Amino acid sequence: TFRQLDQELPTPNTYRTGSGAPGHQYWQQRADYDIQVELDDENRRITGSETVIYYNYSPDVLTYIWLQLDQNQQAKTSDTYVTETSNLGANVDFNEFKKLHLDFDGGFKIEEVKTANGENLPYTINKTMMRIDLLQPLKPGETFTFTMKWWYNINDRMKMGGRSGY
Repeated sequence: TFRQLDQELPTPNTYRTGSGAPGHQYWQQRADYDIQVELDDENRRITGSETVIYYNYSPDVLTYIWLQLDQNQQAKTSDTYVTETSNLGANVDFNEFKKLHLDFDGGFKIEEVKTANGENLPYTINKTMMRIDLLQPLKPGETFTFTMKWWYNINDRMKMGGRSGY
């Protein structure tokens, strides 16, 4: 079937050309990370702390920012476990299959999120996304520095799969 070209290519504007290349008003956010991590082999855990400098290159005033927490796909509450399939055969009971993962919780455990001055920052975690509410709006061209402390358990990738693990 034939489709209109606008379904394949976006309409050109100041941010993107018709080919999808950046336009003259294109912008992209930036974040610089200074991450300190410790690998605990015995307990199969990674512990980290980080300082993040977030640059608002957008034309908008921001009242919150988003962080991606991919490791939360390994959390006990992850949708990963209710949507995966089994190669154990057609007659496997779902509850038996789910038990393979119930003894492991690999999602991020966020211990703190603070401003550079040590003030607590409110945050909300929704599965693999974390929203950090800023104490003051971040205007275009400004930067915001915050710190975090976290840890997570390392999965056995031979049992559970995934891109990480031991």
